[in-house]
Amino acid sequence: MSISLSKEEFSLMQKFIRDHCGILISSDKDYLIISRLSRLVMETGAKSFYGLYKIIENNALIRQKVVDAITTNETHWFRDRTPWLVLEEVLLPLYIDQLRKGSRKEVNIWSAACSSGQEPYSIAMCIQRYLNKMNINDISPGDFKITATDISEAVLDTARSGRYDGISVKRGLGAEYLEKFFDKKGIYWIIRDSIKDRVKFKQLNLADRFSPTGQFDVVFCRYVMIYFSDEAKKTLMKKVSSSLSPGGVMFLGNSEILSSDEGIFKKLTYNDETYYSIRR
Repeated sequence: MSISLSKEEFSLMQKFIRDHCGILISSDKDYLIISRLSRLVMETGAKSFYGLYKIIENNALIRQKVVDAITTNETHWFRDRTPWLVLEEVLLPLYIDQLRKGSRKEVNIWSAACSSGQEPYSIAMCIQRYLNKMNINDISPGDFKITATDISEAVLDTARSGRYDGISVKRGLGAEYLEKFFDKKGIYWIIRDSIKDRVKFKQLNLADRFSPTGQFDVVFCRYVMIYFSDEAKKTLMKKVSSSLSPGGVMFLGNSEILSSDEGIFKKLTYNDETYYSIRR
């Protein structure tokens, strides 16, 4: 059954998605609304997109289903080179030295828009691998607290389970990590508790007004703003800046570049790789 989308219906759904997800869908991409939400129109018995809009005005469960359907959950393990190189060669040596000297008690890391968990689990595996490689026994993986958030409860359920099919684990995950940190059960690969227990997952909508979930030394806010309106991007960067502790750093996706308007951040480089810290 094909469901049409009028200009008026598009405007209503566009505004809802922008207000609740921070995502701006341009008029030439109305097919995204049709392709991702038509099934929900039928499931709810709404019969039209206007009917669906009226339902989501007063139904939190259906609102969440719209959010789950419309948000993009493209992700894979150890995405890009930048954060892992900087983490291993710049940040981890610094943090471990500070932990040893007692100038810090722990390291707090936030993976924003974590999708189905590949990014925060990659962070945990990177830390564990570094400690093993450097034969570090006086610092515990538990000294690194990883918080992971996403707007979608559906993908968070997958992340919390730590269960991935054969296609998912092949997307950026090397054989070394698969062998050391996963167990095969039937057609699935299950991440071991030594990694899974390192990550605390929470539902959080980055487009909402929210207080910082804590003060973080490292924030991974990657491939989020490419879907946001300019206004939503500026607002998000202010939220992230308020969540960073003094000396904290932020990683964006390799295709994301802060404009001159985001003067609260300054650009850092290491081996031609870019990351950011707060201007103070």
